[in-house]
Amino acid sequence: MTPIMLELLIRSLWETILMTVASGVISLVAGLPLGLALVVTARGGIAENLWINRVLGAVINGFRSVPFIILLVALIPLTRLIVGTALGTWAAIVPLAIAATPYYARIAEVSLREVDRGLIDAVRAMGGNRWTIIREVLVPEALPGIVAGFTVTLVTLIGASAMAGAIGAGGLGDLAIRYGYQRFETSVMIAVVAVLIILVCGIQWFGDRLVARLDRR
Repeated sequence: MTPIMLELLIRSLWETILMTVASGVISLVAGLPLGLALVVTARGGIAENLWINRVLGAVINGFRSVPFIILLVALIPLTRLIVGTALGTWAAIVPLAIAATPYYARIAEVSLREVDRGLIDAVRAMGGNRWTIIREVLVPEALPGIVAGFTVTLVTLIGASAMAGAIGAGGLGDLAIRYGYQRFETSVMIAVVAVLIILVCGIQWFGDRLVARLDRR
């Protein structure tokens, strides 16, 4: 691989990391409250409201059912409104975050539902209000699952960011398409795949180590 291609590979790696981290943080900040809302408003929840639960669930399922490549194109007007362009790394963060948020919300919901009901009832019996239950029981007890789910979300975002490269979002996907596929440079394609594998394995390893540490608390 030539020095120029190596430089392009490093730049593309940085763009992929930027897209993944930025959209991942947004999905965490927005998705966790959504997951909490689904749990607390469900039947038997600490703030039971089936109407809100069903509407929120329907909206989340609606976004999750749209293939990412279609969502990517459909959100072009919104992306232009937010970042001023539909091309480039920053533009890709918008659809990536919107796609990842409902995905992570469902993962967080599953982890939160697994919290022992007895702990919640105990805090209630001691006079704890809803926010106390959320802050002291639901989130701390579900934290290993929340972190594990976030790790899976980051890995999924890496694949989605590569797909976003098909419409000029930059990153490793764009490099693989423009040079590896369109110019038939096999070495570039192999290098991109190798870097993606290393990146995914690194994120998964770090996430697993963090989950293991949280489980030992």
